[in-house]
Amino acid sequence: MSARNPDSIPASLSPINRESELRTDAAKLAELWSSAQIIHMVDTRLSATDDSLTFIDADAVAALSDVFVEGERFFLGIGRDDNQAYFAWRTTWINPPVDDGTEEFEKHKYEGFKTLREIGGNLDGDDLALAMHAVGLANWHSTHTHCARCGAKTQSDLGGSVRVCPVDSTQHHPRTDPAVIVLVKDKDDRILLGHQPVWPAKRFSTFAGFVETGESFEECVSREVFEEAGVYASDINYLTSQPWPFPASIMIAFEAITHRPEEARPDGTEITEVRWFSRDDMKAAVAANELLLPPTMSVARRMIQAWYTAVDGYTRDQLRGGESWRP
Repeated sequence: MSARNPDSIPASLSPINRESELRTDAAKLAELWSSAQIIHMVDTRLSATDDSLTFIDADAVAALSDVFVEGERFFLGIGRDDNQAYFAWRTTWINPPVDDGTEEFEKHKYEGFKTLREIGGNLDGDDLALAMHAVGLANWHSTHTHCARCGAKTQSDLGGSVRVCPVDSTQHHPRTDPAVIVLVKDKDDRILLGHQPVWPAKRFSTFAGFVETGESFEECVSREVFEEAGVYASDINYLTSQPWPFPASIMIAFEAITHRPEEARPDGTEITEVRWFSRDDMKAAVAANELLLPPTMSVARRMIQAWYTAVDGYTRDQLRGGESWRP
């Protein structure tokens, strides 16, 4: 066994300090905006290349006023290391591109803008933290445009962290749906993975599900593993967490042990196949292109990778494949 596993899962600490106390100071936010690094968003797509976010400044935003509507500003925070202010500017075209029926239309429609799923696995930690925050806010603002109490149209406020109803003055805050994700192991240190029918062929991943009302994380782990894989989980231990804005989740990661691995079976609906993997099994399956692992941006991939590399001689390079969202 290795004395130290460099791929062990660390605590999820964003490199961006959200500085939430600044959200109530409109003058300070305006000052920060003037020197900020700004992610331009069209709908929920990000200004980016294939492997990094691209930023514009306040002057560039002003210069685009004849192309894009005024849009909404989301204050994302201040960099812990560089003291740089970061915003997202979510907008859309004044005159949206018109589909001309050519094959090139879709390619050029969002030229310069990428979905988080397209590029998430290629981003470094700083860019990924900013992208997760920006896309999560954009998703919420786009679907919560009216007051749940009176139906009036709401307005973005406090740097994009809330929406306010001008009629009854209620504040509406972004929702986050907690979901557990579980790495199931047996006494021989094999892991159990499952395949969902909506995934690409050969993709297997860990088990996950939303926390229900009145349910603890541990209860959710036990229930989801039994419902999806037919085994009882014990020795449940927390690992880490990850924001997952697809559209509004936080993934709470656990590992658990089952003492009856032979009882594993798919539920037939959400999970249509389950497989046990030793490290050698996984190494051989990846090398033979018989196994597609979850995308590298996901906590599921990090969990699998940390388990795999916990023993000397097994490296992350042996698990190459599945870096993109779709093969």
